[in-house]
Amino acid sequence: MIDELVAVDFTINPTMTIYESNRDVMRARRADWFDEYTMPYISRAFEPNPAIHGSYHYDWKTSDEIAWRENYRLWMRFLNDYKNAGGRVTVGADSGFIYGLYGFGYVRELELLQEAGFHPLEVVKSATYNGAQLLGMEDETGSVRVGKKADLVIVDANPLENFKVLYATGHMQRDPETGQVEQLAGIRYTIKDGYVFNGEKLRDQIKTMVADRKAAEAASQ
Repeated sequence: MIDELVAVDFTINPTMTIYESNRDVMRARRADWFDEYTMPYISRAFEPNPAIHGSYHYDWKTSDEIAWRENYRLWMRFLNDYKNAGGRVTVGADSGFIYGLYGFGYVRELELLQEAGFHPLEVVKSATYNGAQLLGMEDETGSVRVGKKADLVIVDANPLENFKVLYATGHMQRDPETGQVEQLAGIRYTIKDGYVFNGEKLRDQIKTMVADRKAAEAASQ
């Protein structure tokens, strides 16, 4: 099947992150970013409710999580084999459902591809050049070249060593010299079409929007 899919230039965008909560619901519900970055109406949509799409974690059993972990093992092996056979794999998140939050889900997808066996450089290629190639836009974006659009993220750490530095919540690290545990900042700047956006200001704006919405809902009750 892999040979046949590669022959027809089939692209896989696995969006593994959207179903990952099935492997460990408690982790998904208490992610570092959940409280500060999730609007109340989105939080409510995530809670178990048979009337809402993807909100099915009622009576979620240990056996369910074990079965999904096995599913991911098989899924990841297939993706890695497909990539190794020359198949194109891209990155997406399908956030907005099943405890998948916009922005954070995309970074988590990078981590899951690495878990699947992709080298960090292969992960980055999937997230950049492969997507541009699929859309027929590789001549204008998808890699850093003279004449292409300046679509970049600027960080003060190496994502190839740790994709967690891309999260808006940053990464917890102990300073070996001071002995202090620090929360390293996430992306410092995003550059889109040559325009520079301050990552810290954008994150603060989102946190303020969420806090204001929570306060307004609390006051109306």
